[in-house]
Amino acid sequence: MTALKLTQIGNSVGVILPKEILARFKLEKGETLFMSEAANGIMLSKYDPEFERQMDAARRIMNKRRAVLHELAK
Repeated sequence: MTALKLTQIGNSVGVILPKEILARFKLEKGETLFMSEAANGIMLSKYDPEFERQMDAARRIMNKRRAVLHELAK
């Protein structure tokens, strides 16, 4: 477990992630993290549930319309 401190950043408050954490989780400056509530606190994740929902819909369409997409790719 790693303890992180909240720090003043301009008019906001932020969390500074140490280099080791960034490297371990393959995070880079400018990336978006998503916060969700968990049973024992909060969870930060690169996973975007809305994007995953959209990708599931796209996969269903691609499977259903495979022949059409194949013809368009020619």
